[in-house]
Amino acid sequence: MVDSDEPATDPPAEPGWVRREVAYRGISRRLAAHYLRNLGGDLVGTDDPAEATRVDGDGWRASLAAAEVTAAASITLTEVTVSFAGEEAVLEELLPRFKRKAMRAGG
Repeated sequence: MVDSDEPATDPPAEPGWVRREVAYRGISRRLAAHYLRNLGGDLVGTDDPAEATRVDGDGWRASLAAAEVTAAASITLTEVTVSFAGEEAVLEELLPRFKRKAMRAGG
């Protein structure tokens, strides 16, 4: 079961950019946006990470979506999906850095 609070959308891409998508359970959209800001991105359309649906950086853009997913019978978790578009070399450096931050969020 997945209850989404907004649809996932791909961020705009420049010619030659590649796309990647990652999803993590147990972190919030606010925290994902905060991590992306710490990695050099700027929130688009808001100053509040909890409201962020897009973050743009140098050579990359990311769209954020959050959904409640059923992990087990009565256990639900937030799953955040981040859709990236960017220069391939930039994403090859950015995604592992983002993953390290997102993977340690739960403790």
